[in-house]
Amino acid sequence: MIALVHRILQLAEGYRTRIRLAAVCSFLKAFLGKAPIVAAYFLIAAFLDHNVTGKSCVLAGIALVACLILQAVFQNLADRMQSGAGFEMLADLRKKLGAHLRRMPMGFFTEGNIGRISSVLSTDMVFIEENLMMVLADLMSYLFSAAIFVVFMFVFNWRLGVAALVVTGIIYGIGEGMKKDTLRHSDERQAAAQQVTDAVIDFTEGIGIIKTYNMLGEKSRELTESFQANCDKNIDFEIDYAPWARAINLTYGIGSAAMLALSWVLYQDGTMNLAMFIGMLLFVFELFSPLKAFYGQVARLTVMNACLDRIEAVFQEKELPDTGTAAIPESGDGPEIEFRNVSFGYDSRTVLKNVSFAVPKDSMTALVGPSGSGKSTIANLLPRFWDTGEGEILLRGVDVKTVPLADLMDNISMVFQRVYLFQDTVYNNIAMGRQDATRQEVEEAARKARCYDFIMSLPEGFDTVIGEGGTSLSGGEQQRISIARCILKDAPIVILDEATASVDADNESHIQAAITELVKGKTLLVIAHRLGTIESADQILVIEDGEIVQRGTHTELMAEGGLYRDPDHCLFHDCPRTGEGICGPAGHGCVTAHGFHTDSDGIRSA
Repeated sequence: MIALVHRILQLAEGYRTRIRLAAVCSFLKAFLGKAPIVAAYFLIAAFLDHNVTGKSCVLAGIALVACLILQAVFQNLADRMQSGAGFEMLADLRKKLGAHLRRMPMGFFTEGNIGRISSVLSTDMVFIEENLMMVLADLMSYLFSAAIFVVFMFVFNWRLGVAALVVTGIIYGIGEGMKKDTLRHSDERQAAAQQVTDAVIDFTEGIGIIKTYNMLGEKSRELTESFQANCDKNIDFEIDYAPWARAINLTYGIGSAAMLALSWVLYQDGTMNLAMFIGMLLFVFELFSPLKAFYGQVARLTVMNACLDRIEAVFQEKELPDTGTAAIPESGDGPEIEFRNVSFGYDSRTVLKNVSFAVPKDSMTALVGPSGSGKSTIANLLPRFWDTGEGEILLRGVDVKTVPLADLMDNISMVFQRVYLFQDTVYNNIAMGRQDATRQEVEEAARKARCYDFIMSLPEGFDTVIGEGGTSLSGGEQQRISIARCILKDAPIVILDEATASVDADNESHIQAAITELVKGKTLLVIAHRLGTIESADQILVIEDGEIVQRGTHTELMAEGGLYRDPDHCLFHDCPRTGEGICGPAGHGCVTAHGFHTDSDGIRSA
């Protein structure tokens, strides 16, 4: 148990002095709380010696009032020192966790860890925050009190001291058994809480699909089962804890009775006088109460221990190294971006194999290929969402691993297919692109991104608070706000990942216009499945099974053949569905000329 208290104290770091002082104040408050017993003992002893006077009674009354005042003072001091410490500690811990997560590779967030992080933040940290300061100073006070009371018994009579030590040892043994058992159940209880979090996130994020496929009953049953499993674990925890708590209470009662019986024996043989015996009558049930109270907090402590295990497990996840000090030059003679013999894999699965290419400054390089070929992986390695397994990625001749992550990200903007907006004002969602931007600059970025007009039609204009994830806006509107953010950032390198893949035709025209503003004078790395997006690219890289199998301009690749114009595996979603030319089995793929027009029925054809 002491080890658990010590571990929790380690969490406090800069707050340990406050906590220790609070513990001293709590101890003094608890010690002064025994003043009525002490005063009663001295008055009884004086009465038995026929020495009670009005003066002694008045002095005893003054002493009790002083003790009461001092108790209030020490309680106030303890509360002042410890009440805010828990919230401040956990606020610091959350900031530390946020900084840690910022340096984690993206793979950590795509491997089922979102529920784990949510559970740590919303369950584990909250439990510690709400319980830590409530019990920690008191626990230290209980330990001090228990030790002092045993010493006091030795001073009173060595036989009483030995008896008190034996009872204390028995309570300690039961308490340690309780701790070990409840630790195991605490781990299971917190794991069940995480499963509930995972189930809730899965249900809420997939509610559209669940309704579409009429799976509400099945998924609701899974969610209900998660709640029931969590309930069962909590009940099991309490059922397992109850016998240990009962054993502590029985030992407390039997031990107190044994101390009283021993006092009677000592009184009978003349070793203890009547005043001391009466004093023991008054004091005996307070003797082991600190230990009883201490082990009464075992459940909270063990749950806190399980919470700390889970928090520490997240902190122990390996971060991307961010120790680089190299500066990215303003310009260079070589390419803007260069991949040199880059290989990469997720766990044991190889994704990229010896990929090499260069992207000149102010040029457009397009990545095309079948799904799962490695296009997005290439784009994600440049901003160090992951680190390469082998090879180098250079930005203006500097290895990105040697550059501080913050400096690297200052040079890169990304427009994803899936946009995320924060539950904040439209203005703040755009301004996060460059936090020192003026309002005029934010509004100008919105105009360039073709979203100014629809923003001004919102109830509060730029000050309208949008739903979490941008749910109060259409997909195209969300995308345009994300492009405005990138325009405001004005980074020299732009990565476009299927930015128009999931929007309607009307929004697509606005987004294409917004992207045109965004990419002026930039170096582009584009992932696309639309031929119209990449026909004018300075360089097209065809990726298959993690390797570059073709490279060149559209004209060069059409003349070359290969995967780019493979009749059975068309790479583009906007190929004409027509009988002319060669069409793939999925009905996508005219690969003859790609000179399209739209006929009267809206079908694009060669």
